[in-house]
Amino acid sequence: MSAVSELHLAVALDGAGGHPVAWREPGARPAELFTARYWAGVVAEAEAGLLDFVTFDDALTLQSASPNGQDERTNLVRGRLDAVLTAARVAPLTRHVGLVPGVTATHTEPFHISKAVATLDHVSRGRAGLDVRVSGLPHEERHFGRRPVPLQEDELHEEAADHVEVVRRLWDSWEDDAEIRDVATGRFVDRDKLHYVDFEGQHFSVRGPSITPRPPQGQPLVTVRATDSAAYGLIARAADVGFLASRDTAGTRAAVTAVRQVRESVGLGPEPLHLFGELTVFLDADAAAACDRLGRLDALAGDPYDGGGAPVFTGTPTQLADLLQERAEAGLSGFRLRPGVIAHDLPAVTRVLVPELQRRGLFRREYGAGTLRGLLGLDRPANRYAVAALPAS
Repeated sequence: MSAVSELHLAVALDGAGGHPVAWREPGARPAELFTARYWAGVVAEAEAGLLDFVTFDDALTLQSASPNGQDERTNLVRGRLDAVLTAARVAPLTRHVGLVPGVTATHTEPFHISKAVATLDHVSRGRAGLDVRVSGLPHEERHFGRRPVPLQEDELHEEAADHVEVVRRLWDSWEDDAEIRDVATGRFVDRDKLHYVDFEGQHFSVRGPSITPRPPQGQPLVTVRATDSAAYGLIARAADVGFLASRDTAGTRAAVTAVRQVRESVGLGPEPLHLFGELTVFLDADAAAACDRLGRLDALAGDPYDGGGAPVFTGTPTQLADLLQERAEAGLSGFRLRPGVIAHDLPAVTRVLVPELQRRGLFRREYGAGTLRGLLGLDRPANRYAVAALPAS
């Protein structure tokens, strides 16, 4: 194999794990899924493994095995805590790992999201991100009733791109030194350093400014997932990190090339963009045991697990390290792994896979930056509204 640079790793967290009946596995703690203690524990495990960040899954309808509406099944986990609030709760209990809640841009106002994620960045001292989702599900649309006709897929992605643009402008609407806090003069803020964003688009009209000071990172991380090529444009236009769910190395290379080409076409080629592969993982010391465990879970669920749109890997952590190294050669800088069963597969990632990658020189041995952007090698962006200081004469 050719040389591969040090990899970045993230994990996707959702209930007891990616598999619909993960809650029935030993150690899954189903009675605690809606408690702060549970989430603090799993995020602490991710941090102990030196992972770059965790994402918190979220949605605006109950989980369902049916794509057309709520089913009547009672053997699957139902319900979630709010992702942004969960991230904010565990932020003071962690020091290094990034916290990236999922938000459905289709049904959420960008003004609200901008201040929520800016707040998370303040609370976590620069470790926040935003995982942008879109949804065209009719049963989710009916919760809101905002549109007489649901958007088509390309319109959903166009709206999401506008959503991110508004959020980013609002994060910049306070200059870094807008807060004066001078008790003697009674001036708390310099009003000249708060800016109207005046966004006018097909989907949003937002004046601004935000009510929350600029986040410590300037711009918290924005991530976007693509299960197919329809979302490549959204990644290219709006994301700092894109998640690609390709099923083989050739498909990964094609997806990376396609996203990079779109990025160039919209004039953002010079801007840094991480592309992560995405896998759902079932890990055991023996590959046959991992395969058998997935089969047993599928039998309990009554259906074969499709990975939630991501390829499914069953095998040993060493075999997974081989696969990650191979896929990285196709142009990926990291991976987001979805533990099939958090109680089993998250520790397999942090305590077995990570040491194996470290042995190969492919993963850090300590945290080297204080912010999420720093962990990913991304600069803190300049504020788009700040006027550059004139040189001294």
